[in-house]
Amino acid sequence: MQAITGSIVALVTPFLPDGQIDYQGLRKLVDWHVEQGTQCIGVVGTTGEAPTVAVDEHIEIIRVAVEQAAGRVPVMAGCGANSTAEAIHLARSAKSVGADCQLQVVPYYNKPTQEGQYQHFKQIAEAVGDLPMVLYNVPGRTVASMDHDTVLRLTQIPGIVGIKEATGDLARAQWLLRDVPEGFAVYSGDDLTAVALMLCGGHGNISVTANVAPAQMQALCKAAMAGARDEAMRLQKQLLPLHKSLFVESNPIPVKWAMQRMGLCDGDLRLPLTPLSKVHHAVVENALKSVGLI
Repeated sequence: MQAITGSIVALVTPFLPDGQIDYQGLRKLVDWHVEQGTQCIGVVGTTGEAPTVAVDEHIEIIRVAVEQAAGRVPVMAGCGANSTAEAIHLARSAKSVGADCQLQVVPYYNKPTQEGQYQHFKQIAEAVGDLPMVLYNVPGRTVASMDHDTVLRLTQIPGIVGIKEATGDLARAQWLLRDVPEGFAVYSGDDLTAVALMLCGGHGNISVTANVAPAQMQALCKAAMAGARDEAMRLQKQLLPLHKSLFVESNPIPVKWAMQRMGLCDGDLRLPLTPLSKVHHAVVENALKSVGLI
């Protein structure tokens, strides 16, 4: 796999009012991101509401995204599960429909130990080693967190090529950048701190904000990764209100409201997620206006 760098959108999964997946809407979003300069399409992760899509829907979302991308940009397929067997099944399926790599989150709810996490990712890599794996550490979602030493152990396993570091802890990120082997990618998974991680040597950002501001996020990533601090920070200061507003409620609730407001897709969600509270509408609207998106 050619190294993936830059702005990677953590794409929403569009739904129709009846709760079915809007595959035509998904195709339109993929085309838009290619046009806007997004470097990679990430599907069925946290922002893609992976916990509320059935396994067959999960695989079909990946297939449609791959088909629509048509080799123009790579597709990073979310294949995480809190069952190792299910994660392997999803990864094999993602490989079979043409995904370029897989994103594997720390198993949630069952709170595995560090050894349990190591064995989980090791078994997936051994079973589906021909589909490069990006680890995903997001303890705010999973409760369990992947320790630094566990990441380093996993870097030695063939097929594990990077990590989405979504803690927002820049000290942790710097230690990773210092200690991981050459060629192992460290991506931010936190829009508010991504610019700093990339200025420290990170390889890109798996972004929620890119759902609504893809061109701006790609420009920010390009500047930060080139060490152009002033330009990167100019863009970051412009985007800060947007980064913040997209987390006034649980992701992807605010970003789906924002996308509907921009006419990109319907804002429908699947329960237990509910539409953005009216009290927050003005906050998100003003953030979109501040960036010139509406």
